[in-house]
Amino acid sequence: MLRIISGLFLTLSLMAADADFNGRWNIEVKDPRGRAWWLVVEGAGSGAITGEFVGAPGGQVDKLANARIDNGELEFVFERKRGQGLLRQVYRAKIVNGFLEGARVEYLDGKPGEPFPFRGTRGPQVTDRDDGSWRPGRPVVLFDGTSTEQFRLAVEGRPGWRIQNDLMVNDKGAADLISKPKFWNFELRAEYRYDKGSNSGFGLRGRYEIQVMDDTGRPASDHTHGALYNRVAPAVNASNPPGEWQNIVIRLVGHDLTVTLNGKKIHDKTRIAGPTAMMTNPLEDQPGPIMLQGDHGPIEFRSIVVTPLMKAR
Repeated sequence: MLRIISGLFLTLSLMAADADFNGRWNIEVKDPRGRAWWLVVEGAGSGAITGEFVGAPGGQVDKLANARIDNGELEFVFERKRGQGLLRQVYRAKIVNGFLEGARVEYLDGKPGEPFPFRGTRGPQVTDRDDGSWRPGRPVVLFDGTSTEQFRLAVEGRPGWRIQNDLMVNDKGAADLISKPKFWNFELRAEYRYDKGSNSGFGLRGRYEIQVMDDTGRPASDHTHGALYNRVAPAVNASNPPGEWQNIVIRLVGHDLTVTLNGKKIHDKTRIAGPTAMMTNPLEDQPGPIMLQGDHGPIEFRSIVVTPLMKAR
């Protein structure tokens, strides 16, 4: 009987250790694009492991595939075509002193590459809600037609942005722009226009992308203009045709998102479940920059103003 009870306690302790993987993880890596990763794990220690991952190629939120825990090590795998071959990405990690420490190894047609290390911190609980208790602070002008000084390139050495006819425009293949000021709760107002078939995006706090694209004639989806990219579709397609000015107002309080595009409310306190693939700043309880996506097609900005929101006293 004692042996059975001891075995039961051992099983429970292993399950508890496996359960430590559960939750949200903000992951920092030395990504050449300046990107960060995000992971959520559910069900570890109690059955089948499910969850989501942002960081695999493709720019989407991926469901965990083939996830398992063996001897205190979490493993999940993604497979994708690369050219004529098969790319297999194997992620393995352990919990070390409360951090998620591990590495990704890519196998192209079965041949392994060098391990790519990463480190995750537990995602915080963000409690701010858009409950009517926030007041506007002093506006911060990120662009007024004269200078790009409020921004830096996400990747130095890549093509950049320039002023042309009082507009901020991107060169072909331009690196994303990252604002030098950082913001927590805020309201962003911007005017911009794009060419037919073009594509861009706003990165909020450097974590959550609002999609910008020519979606003329398309039904609203989680990949169309105004979407919380790959997570929540806008309520309606509110886009003006390409070549015309678009006006957007984005309000973010905690994880509550409200967006008005060309006078139509397309998100009304939408709850953000987690970051998107545009993320460069993974620490979800800290202020982050505004990002502008630059490498998906031509876009012109006429004005960008961010107003911080302060708790009313």
